[in-house]
Amino acid sequence: MNGDWRAELTIVTVLVKVKHSVKRITMERTVLLLVCLAAFGSAQKEDFKCPDDYGFYPHHISCDKYWKCDNGVAELKTCGNGLAFDDTDPKYLKENCDYLHNVDCGDRTQLEPAVGTPHCPRLYGIFADETKCSTFWNCWNGEASKYDCSPGLAYDREARVCMWADQVPECKNEEVAGGFNCPAPGELPAAGTFSRHAHPDDCRKYFICLDNTPREYGCPIGTVFKIGDGEGTGSCEDPEDVPGCEDYYGDLDLKSIRKSELQLGNGGSSRPQGQAAPKSSKPRPAPASRPQDQ
Repeated sequence: MNGDWRAELTIVTVLVKVKHSVKRITMERTVLLLVCLAAFGSAQKEDFKCPDDYGFYPHHISCDKYWKCDNGVAELKTCGNGLAFDDTDPKYLKENCDYLHNVDCGDRTQLEPAVGTPHCPRLYGIFADETKCSTFWNCWNGEASKYDCSPGLAYDREARVCMWADQVPECKNEEVAGGFNCPAPGELPAAGTFSRHAHPDDCRKYFICLDNTPREYGCPIGTVFKIGDGEGTGSCEDPEDVPGCEDYYGDLDLKSIRKSELQLGNGGSSRPQGQAAPKSSKPRPAPASRPQDQ
């Protein structure tokens, strides 16, 4: 029995020593790893050597980081969230952070994690609205400013400009023309290659149907759309000449508006205008001679 007891004590002693040895080795490896990481980080920080005493140079892997050199000392800088460093200056004298979509990052593929606010996936940038395709948001430091495309246009996420709504894939038909459907082919006699149709709710707006696709237009400021004598025709006229739309502009000084339009070269344009028009307080009246085009 005494031999068994001594053997068991020896085994326990060995196990304790092994346990302490494993723990010591694990701690040593952890410390070694931390030292290596610290050395690696320090090496990364110091690994950039300024080519000149003063300048701004792109980071080799991060598109939103860059090096600022002052008296030959390099400092790592980071653009605002949603901006990237523009490295197109051949002399490296410009410190320019621009919107991500304006910068060719090339092999600089890394970015800081996105930081967002309402309507802004990143703090800086231009972003499409999630629900309305004619609306987009300009974000600066997380503050979102709302913009609306002109009548008939929608914001294209790829081109990042306002385009005809029917050419923007994200737009549904009810958004493209408010649910307006063009007359079926052959329904309008002698309509030609396209036809014009009054907007049911706004005196200034109208639709042009081309290849059975509706596009929303707006008359120049100071005029409204007048339905023509023939089916699918019409033109932009003075409000006083369009029954039911005489008070569309209310108390606005139309003479000053028209003068400004002429100075800008927009006086005769029937394309959608960038300026917002006052909304009619009542729907456009239907012509007495025929039912309103739907």
